[in-house]
Amino acid sequence: MRIIPVASGKGGTGKSLIAANLGVAFAQAGQRVILADLDLGASNLHLVLGYQSPKTGIGTFLNDTKSDFNKIIVDTDVRGLRFIPGDTEIPGMANLKAFQLKALVRRFLAFKEEADILILDLGAGTHQSILDFFLLSGQGIVVSSPAVTAVLNAYVFLKNTMFRLMYTTFAKGSPARAFLEKTRKEGSGPQKLYIPKMLPEIKKIDRGSYDKLKNHISQFHPRLLMNLIDDPKDADVANKIRRSCEEYLDLKIEHLGVMYRDVFQDTALASRLPILLYKPQSVLSQAIYRIADKILESEADNYIPDEKQIEESFQEAGVEAEIDFEAKMDYVEDLLHSGALSTGDLVETVKSQQLEITKLKKENNFLKLKLSNAMTKGFNP
Repeated sequence: MRIIPVASGKGGTGKSLIAANLGVAFAQAGQRVILADLDLGASNLHLVLGYQSPKTGIGTFLNDTKSDFNKIIVDTDVRGLRFIPGDTEIPGMANLKAFQLKALVRRFLAFKEEADILILDLGAGTHQSILDFFLLSGQGIVVSSPAVTAVLNAYVFLKNTMFRLMYTTFAKGSPARAFLEKTRKEGSGPQKLYIPKMLPEIKKIDRGSYDKLKNHISQFHPRLLMNLIDDPKDADVANKIRRSCEEYLDLKIEHLGVMYRDVFQDTALASRLPILLYKPQSVLSQAIYRIADKILESEADNYIPDEKQIEESFQEAGVEAEIDFEAKMDYVEDLLHSGALSTGDLVETVKSQQLEITKLKKENNFLKLKLSNAMTKGFNP
């Protein structure tokens, strides 16, 4: 059974949309799929699938970990796809206790005989339980958009994941764990983590832990997915995340592809249908099918891409961005000519995108100001 965690550094990147529609695509391809909503405390995956707020969900099980887990699993209208709702009603549910996390992981791993793919729609952010769920697989998906804050948060998510991987790899009482704890206490925790400098120190003081960590890192190859792009140039942002991961985290990431912003997604959501079922021929739907095919065509969960394959994945994503942009323009033109999309609809779409651009400019100016202030303080201690 493949485990595919879907995460993001911040909300609003379309993570749940991607998780739900990938589930549909895999099921349509003949896979037995279980889709779990682990965005505990802010669960909304049921809305993408077109269901009312569930009466029971993962929160129900976590309140009684000895209860029958199968009672909270829901059959969907898509053959081969089952759904495990999250929980929005129980305060503090996002902060799982250790025994709750272990109980949930045991239940998930028990699906190996009845499911081919388990998709975990994780909450946004870097809470410890989110990182632990993401590390259940060597090839989790990190969703970002071209927005500056989304890109920064995607990198921070991967940075915190690496720190968590190190922490769980080093045994309690080991020299490596002591070094990690000391580094964190001195203020060089996840926010200042620079693994290429830390690894030689760990190797000197604890060779066993070092070898174990290098083995874990070699099997950890998260995949990046750029969503909500408006222009082929937006796809280039992925290279910034890639370079930062390689330089500061000693981490190789693969590019799964790009997805354009689609005006029909909101309509599909209002119609209580995944976009794959509402508009299977749309540019967005075709991108999701393409991404699902890439995942299915790769080896099992232990697949490790080499340097050439990683480079090719980024080049391929750039080409796909150009092709999809042309297809998107042709699609809009066809809709205008057919009357399915009115001029008013197009005007509203342009207005909404202008508002989004304005918002991104403000975020960019704010970050530039913070960077300028930080540099000023650095030069004038």
